[in-house]
Amino acid sequence: MENIIKKLIAVLGITGALYHLYLVIHPYTPLSNFHVSILDLTQIQRAAHVFLIATLGYLVSLLRWKKRSIAGGIPLAIMTGFIILGFIGLNIPYYLKTMAVAVWALVIFPTIFPSFQKPASLICATLSALPFLYLHITYEKLIYRAIMPEPWDLIMSLTEILLVLGVIFRLSGPIMPSLVMIFLLYNLYGNHIPGLFSNPGFDLDMLLGKLYCETEAGIFGSITGVSLKYLVYFTILGAIVTRLNFGKIIANIALLFVGRSPASPGRACSVMAVLMGMFSGSGAADTQFVATLTKPLFEKVGYEKLVAAGVIATVGSIAYITPPVMGSISFIMVELLSIPYSHIIAMAITPMLLYLFSIVTYNELYVRKEKLLQLEISSLIDFSYFKRYCYVFIPIVIIIIMIYRGYSINITVTVASLLFVVFAFVDPSIRPPFGNLLKALEEGVTGLLPIASAVIAANMIMSMMVMSGLASKFSIFLMEISGSSILLATLFTGVFSLILGMGVPPIATYVLTSALTAPTIQKLAIINGIPEEAALLATHMFLFYFAVLAEVTPPVALSAYAASAVLGTDPIRTGVFAARVALPKYFIGITFILSMSGTGLLILPVLQTMQGLEAFAYIFVRIIFSIIAVFNLNVAVVGFFRKRFSAIERFLVGICAVSLFYPDIKANIVAAILSLIILTKKWIETKS
Repeated sequence: MENIIKKLIAVLGITGALYHLYLVIHPYTPLSNFHVSILDLTQIQRAAHVFLIATLGYLVSLLRWKKRSIAGGIPLAIMTGFIILGFIGLNIPYYLKTMAVAVWALVIFPTIFPSFQKPASLICATLSALPFLYLHITYEKLIYRAIMPEPWDLIMSLTEILLVLGVIFRLSGPIMPSLVMIFLLYNLYGNHIPGLFSNPGFDLDMLLGKLYCETEAGIFGSITGVSLKYLVYFTILGAIVTRLNFGKIIANIALLFVGRSPASPGRACSVMAVLMGMFSGSGAADTQFVATLTKPLFEKVGYEKLVAAGVIATVGSIAYITPPVMGSISFIMVELLSIPYSHIIAMAITPMLLYLFSIVTYNELYVRKEKLLQLEISSLIDFSYFKRYCYVFIPIVIIIIMIYRGYSINITVTVASLLFVVFAFVDPSIRPPFGNLLKALEEGVTGLLPIASAVIAANMIMSMMVMSGLASKFSIFLMEISGSSILLATLFTGVFSLILGMGVPPIATYVLTSALTAPTIQKLAIINGIPEEAALLATHMFLFYFAVLAEVTPPVALSAYAASAVLGTDPIRTGVFAARVALPKYFIGITFILSMSGTGLLILPVLQTMQGLEAFAYIFVRIIFSIIAVFNLNVAVVGFFRKRFSAIERFLVGICAVSLFYPDIKANIVAAILSLIILTKKWIETKS
């Protein structure tokens, strides 16, 4: 039975990958002259994408079943139970009510009684086809009755919602599906909530109709379209790079440039993470790749295990912010803000380099403080190796050129993927078995499952927030508690984002915070002198970076868990060490939004507002002070510069670092002078 499921997953995965790749070239083929809905209609394409995610998700969960806490399944069962009771109360045929109860039992019972998991998941995988086929057949009529759906529309909507929630629970745990249910219940019963957060309360049949039938809302809305248009192509690219043996080549090239030093393992994993981040855009996957390759190096030099795991987890998360292939959030921003992807790349470069500088600085200070052993790494390969395999970076150059030339993301990434395939089979030293390519196509889709299912859930949440007006209510609430202070509002939003990130993926964190807090943050930024367009970009980049920080913020930090699994450390303590290494990033993210000077780190908002020397001065000054701030904060965290620091010295340098991050020139100059005095004093002490 297990072999049959594996083969079925392989067939569906490969078919799904080829379907998505074909969509890129379809407009240029003779078949485009015929009206094939699954190839030409956006809504049907998204429905096919959701069907693929749900079906494969249930099948994959059969082979990789993770035992979930029954305590997490009970609230989900209770909340979905309320929806089923409401459905039973609708004026629809009895057999449809019976069908709704049966679907609910199949999806929800295994969350409480794991023994039902295997047979229920098999049936759910089969059931996933029903809502897709129904939508495919009735699409032209369905879109006109979203407000007044027919009974079969309602049962198909309920089935799709439950199946999506069930697959998210199996792949990612109970928090994300429970959040969807909280928002759904809020829309149904919000009229019972007093005060600001009250809403009129919507009928269940109306909600089900809008979530399933509307073209740009609900399950098949524009955020789900991000998974279809962008994410699947990057996961396929990442799988091709790994499966066709380019990952090892990239790792060896990284080793070539790190030199002979006790800091070499940290340097190596930093370079590897950036190079792999250019292709993958996945923090946890990048972390696992780097951890596996560099673990022996860290052990030889003598790094403390938790420090090594913390460094690896932190560099792994850099994949989310490394151009040109960044995390899924960047593509949501493209859709929500209607800006070119090239703009996001331009804004991400400086913060990414600052983050990388922060990791490298922490690593260098740590090895000097602990006086670790020397390690020869560069002797493993020589420069001829780089000359032999430097062509692996051609696809990245192609991606950058095509993006800035205005080509769509899916075309750009498909071209890069095809180049890697050609390179692999032309180069005799690589040339993998053809089965590796098929496996890459399969993994490109199966690797997308947790992210795509979360994206679909985020689309449902966004739709329900729009309907209930929750976003505007929350904005009023945020304005009141912050007292119109941009600093308080950003601190509250940052903490809110980190708390959300403890239970949901970064992409869902960003969707929620952008809907709930972005209007207020942007308004306060404008009040503080940032022009409207610059405030919009800075606000969303701030939310982007804090959503990503959840990857390394304990207690739930996916990159930390990935690193701890390889290095054999406690995941919570690994998260604590990762947060220490990543500490400057928390301040970098806040800097964007506090003043016009702070937007200099993003470059683009300044260039859109100013010209010539004035723009250059804003950008240059903010970058220089941020570099000094990063260095000082790491000195304070590690407690070392030339020699060990006392507690009071660490505190003073830390205060200087925080002041340097704050985008105020006078405060920056004072803090820079004070920190220079402290560091110079230490330098003199080492000479005497």
